[in-house]
Amino acid sequence: MGDYVTVRDFAQDEFVVKKSRFIGYSKHVETEAEAMAFVAEISKKHWDASHNVYAFSLRDGMTRRYSDDGEPQGTAGVPVLDVILKENIVDVCVVVTRYFGGILLGGGGLVRAYSQGARIALAAADKMYMTTCRRLTLSFDYSLYGKISYILPDYGVQLRNSDFTDVVTLDIQIRADQHEPFQKALTELTGGTVTAKVEEEFFGDMPVPGGK
Repeated sequence: MGDYVTVRDFAQDEFVVKKSRFIGYSKHVETEAEAMAFVAEISKKHWDASHNVYAFSLRDGMTRRYSDDGEPQGTAGVPVLDVILKENIVDVCVVVTRYFGGILLGGGGLVRAYSQGARIALAAADKMYMTTCRRLTLSFDYSLYGKISYILPDYGVQLRNSDFTDVVTLDIQIRADQHEPFQKALTELTGGTVTAKVEEEFFGDMPVPGGK
């Protein structure tokens, strides 16, 4: 299974341009049925809006849909989908609701507005960086605790649990592609006395170290 980025749940943001109000919504979806249910939910909530434009893209890379919902062809749904694809986010549905303010935006203005609506909806969302992860445990003397704790953030390590008995034992989670460089750093730091033991491997949410 390849790495991918998606949104965690639901987010929204809005802006006004030439008196038209645009509200951007994004939501995590995993099927076309879930996406269309979300579109229906927003359309019902904003039944009095001028337009409820949507687009969604699923992780299979083939299921992509959009709708201009009455706006001129190519000025709404396609720009929303383009933003989703350019940001490489999958399993997401974006709905951009418009309340017309009485001033025409023109074709270019509509493209820019719906693109912005999609961008702010995705920017407001909490992202999940899905990748192969490993859960590791390592035990060491208290004298090494400060040094080891200091390097953990460099490799995007997430601490699951810690146990302070006669030695320090850490239960951590790390991206699989960071395991080898982390172990190398650990070896150099401790003179080869500390080894991270692999407890399990799974697919989960782990940000890129030093990344977004």
